[in-house]
Amino acid sequence: MTTILKKFYLIAALATMMLASCSEGTSYTERLNSERFATNAFLANNRVVNEIPADTVFETGDDAPYYRIDPDGNVYMKVIKAGDRVNDKAVQSQSVYFRYTRYNLENWYSSGVLEAHESNETDMTKDPGSFRYMDFSMDNSSSWGYGIQLPLQYLGVECEVWLIVKSQYGITSELSYVLPFLYHIRYFHSRI
Repeated sequence: MTTILKKFYLIAALATMMLASCSEGTSYTERLNSERFATNAFLANNRVVNEIPADTVFETGDDAPYYRIDPDGNVYMKVIKAGDRVNDKAVQSQSVYFRYTRYNLENWYSSGVLEAHESNETDMTKDPGSFRYMDFSMDNSSSWGYGIQLPLQYLGVECEVWLIVKSQYGITSELSYVLPFLYHIRYFHSRI
């Protein structure tokens, strides 16, 4: 992520969250702490590797660990299928489609139940999500945030992952909620 883009997300997140927290009586720091607690509690139940493998060959499958793929710990990835990392890497501005289910980790933390918050994964009457890879000048790319695109820096387009995305790297319209989400995502070249 470029420095300018990081600054944009940070400034937007801070401004939005400060406004929201003032009106709801919860401070931004308290919201960040809740997000951190929920994320850490979820990761405590899983194997975690705090760095990207030197050869970028990730362990795959249901028993794979969650890899911290953002140096600040905002995004963790468990690779189910890596896709073709050599011949099928996403390129700048390429259209990428995806099917996903996402789960609110704060709800899981407070209730102990992991319930789908939103999904287009199995209902083919719903359109897939899409973005232009790393082209944040496009609304459909910037609205999904940086986190959802990050796995494609390491994996082939036709990959499948579990992804933990903290609010700073999540959906931009939801920045003020300061909620971490767990996604199950399958990426595709074409609209499925």
